[in-house]
Amino acid sequence: MTKSTRLTDLQLILLSTASARPDGNLLPLPDSIGGDRDRADKAIVPLFERGLVEERAIEERGHCWREHDDERIGLFISHAGIALIAPEADNTPPDNSEAADPRSLAPTKPSKTALVLDLLRREGGASIDELIAATGWLPHTTRAALTGLRKKGHAVVRDKIDGATCYLIMPVLAE
Repeated sequence: MTKSTRLTDLQLILLSTASARPDGNLLPLPDSIGGDRDRADKAIVPLFERGLVEERAIEERGHCWREHDDERIGLFISHAGIALIAPEADNTPPDNSEAADPRSLAPTKPSKTALVLDLLRREGGASIDELIAATGWLPHTTRAALTGLRKKGHAVVRDKIDGATCYLIMPVLAE
């Protein structure tokens, strides 16, 4: 990342969580943050200032960022936020329109280990930053998970692609 797009671990967790939600809302806070709203608010302000998140009117009080003149305002990931957190995505932020009611969608959340395996299996693998953003884990936890996958028999290798370190699973060759 360039210096202008450097994000803290907490900011990466917030953007990653929002990008995975059907409506793209940053709230409610992910469980990994532990409900520390003050800390999250301090991390959200720079995201808003950089245009990585945007405000929109919402109905649900629990997903409210702030209130203004009896109107609830939520905080949602923007096009720029999606482009930063998931460059391979189509960069279309979810909306909170009535046509796409998130309550009507059944939650299908893969385990974090399954998510890591999917990222490692894609062409080019995944960088440690991509794995951290996708899982919300700290760097040392992410590296420990890679070691655990190796111990379970997965052929996780470290490689350099265009000067950047990435991790990938080598395909098993048929004998």
